[in-house]
This record gives sequence, structure tokens and C-alpha cells, in this order.
Amino acid sequence: MNGQVIHITDSNFKEIVSKNPLVLVDFFADWCMPCRMMAPVIEELAKKYAGKVLIGKINVDENPATADRFQVFSIPTLVILKAGEEVDRIVGFVPKSEVEARLKKYLER
Repeated sequence: MNGQVIHITDSNFKEIVSKNPLVLVDFFADWCMPCRMMAPVIEELAKKYAGKVLIGKINVDENPATADRFQVFSIPTLVILKAGEEVDRIVGFVPKSEVEARLKKYLER
């Protein structure tokens, strides 16, 4: 949680999520325009919430097992995990304020 976006894969997903109490995972694909629009928002949130929230990205084309496990049918999909369990999900491009509001709910608990 150093302010960098972590690249998550099928093989390291469980380890990363289990070591961090609050995780935001961005399920994306390189060819997806809304995903590209979401990328700067994800980068900003990683810096702003460094030390509080681990923020990672997982490419659904390269890591289909995790995308399938979470039943990601549309991208971008942001999944918030607390203590390894999904607590919230945002589908599609949304403004930074919306993602931040959702994250704050789980930081305060």
C-alpha cells in the first residue's frame, strides 16, 4: 500500500487480498475505452489512499479465472473487498467522487 496500483493476476490474487484488510480491484481490458477513462481515477485513488486501501488492477483477458470467479460480465468493474470478502461493486465508468464515497464507507467501519 505504497500509493502504487498493484498488478493482480490469477496466481497472486488470493495472497494480495488476504494480506490487506481493504482492497479495491479494477477488472479491466486494454481494448476497453471506459476502462482507459477509469485508469487515471484508479491511479489518483491509489496515491490518495496509500496505507489505507490497496488498489489493484486485473486484466480480464489475461486472468479469466478470477474474472469468472467474481462473475465480471461488464468492464470496467470495481470490486471492493474487506477482509477478503466482496462488500461492494461498481460497474462501468463513474466519477472519482462516486468511487471515493463507496471506499469511505468501508474505511469508517
